[in-house]
Amino acid sequence: MKTIQLGQTDLQVSRLTLGCMTFGEPERGRHAWTLPEESSRPLIKQALDAGINFFDTANSYSDGSSEEIVGRALKDFARREEVVIATKVFFSLSNLTQGLSRKNILQSVDDSLRRLGTDYIDLLQIHRWDYETPLEETLEALHDVVQAGKVRYLGASSMHAWQFAKALYTQQHQGWHAFVSMQDQYNLIQREEEREMHPLCQAEGIAVLPWSPLARGRLTRPWGEATARTASDEYGKTLYSATEENDAAIAQRVARIAEDKGISRAQVALAWMLHKPAITAPIIGASRAEQLNDLVQAVDVQLSSIEIAELESAYQPHPVVGFE
Repeated sequence: MKTIQLGQTDLQVSRLTLGCMTFGEPERGRHAWTLPEESSRPLIKQALDAGINFFDTANSYSDGSSEEIVGRALKDFARREEVVIATKVFFSLSNLTQGLSRKNILQSVDDSLRRLGTDYIDLLQIHRWDYETPLEETLEALHDVVQAGKVRYLGASSMHAWQFAKALYTQQHQGWHAFVSMQDQYNLIQREEEREMHPLCQAEGIAVLPWSPLARGRLTRPWGEATARTASDEYGKTLYSATEENDAAIAQRVARIAEDKGISRAQVALAWMLHKPAITAPIIGASRAEQLNDLVQAVDVQLSSIEIAELESAYQPHPVVGFE
């Protein structure tokens, strides 16, 4: 597995991040399709064996059980210094209200450390922008958890570029620890981040960690084919339902190139993203061993400039979604 520097930090991370939303007790939280611990552990071990050292979870995934499962597995399968653990704060839990107030951040960090079974979080990310809490309150609290040694680095996710620029400016002006990464929605059928966010990140040396690089599976199978997850994924429907005609045309090009090269559609979609200079480590999800193995192989796929142009030329402007 190839590695890359995480922004301007001293962390070397794998070119793929394992997204851990798939791992969680199904009876906890809002996602009945998640994998319980006995099914999650083999996939986490497989990822480590494949060279993935970067694991992305969130306090809100399956009401904290994702952190618990990931923390126990990593403790059993790897040395702490060999892995990079990222988690998030914003959404409500059974014992935590929504938002980025000082109270919520301090409590969330302590709770995440306990669930993960670790002394520090490598990358703490704000899951969304908080329109209710003063920005300075949020950023100072984030600075303080780094100063306390509970968090190594700070990241952000899913916001407007002007918001991110304002936050970065405020952190610099106040002398606070600054965001080193941006986790945003980005894939072949949702490329709006190329307009403002990615140029900003490149200019500031910010790592980009795209979520939904396969458009929640829409780029990996025949268009319109349903799975158990897509049938119950109401949030996913809000992300792509308005642009299905254009998206289907792009997905068809992915399928054609995959067939010509004798590889999977997922490998084509991921390889396209890994060719982008702004991208650090896309966040992949897998619920089966063969699925994870397929995604890992995408790191070594090469696309020609002609193939990249074919994949991109059908794209039309899309509504900006995924910030709510």
